[in-house]
Amino acid sequence: MTLHINQEVTETLDTAGLLCPLPVYKAGLVLNRLAPGEVLHLITTDPGSLEDIPALARQRGDVLLGVDDQGSRQLFWIEKGSQR
Repeated sequence: MTLHINQEVTETLDTAGLLCPLPVYKAGLVLNRLAPGEVLHLITTDPGSLEDIPALARQRGDVLLGVDDQGSRQLFWIEKGSQR
């Protein structure tokens, strides 16, 4: 799957090998220090992240720009919202 993200990635976080809740927790920490409009590229290997990360973005008011489920790993692009 090819994604066309217009924004440049500000930071990449690789949580491969970590299980819930660590990918969500670590993504939240990175998003907290990003400025509104900056983009986090998150890499996970926990299939539960396919539900957890979109929920995190919704709860925080961030924008989920894209998801790429590659089976053994999941890629997410999240834009920091302006509400935090």
